[in-house]
Amino acid sequence: MILYVLIGVLALAVAGCASVVWAARGGPRWVRAIATVTLLGGEVVRDGQRRSVRGGGGDDGGSD
Repeated sequence: MILYVLIGVLALAVAGCASVVWAARGGPRWVRAIATVTLLGGEVVRDGQRRSVRGGGGDDGGSD
């Protein structure tokens, strides 16, 4: 079951990347909308990673 979910996520990622490329070449309006959603999703993921790094990713509770 988890394999099907991962394959679905991979298919969505590939389709999103293809839509970004197609939109950059002047695709139809619906492709530009999908590309915008894909790029915004990437920004959200990157922002979440930045916050987790800044928010104390180190090991503070050492008992040496």
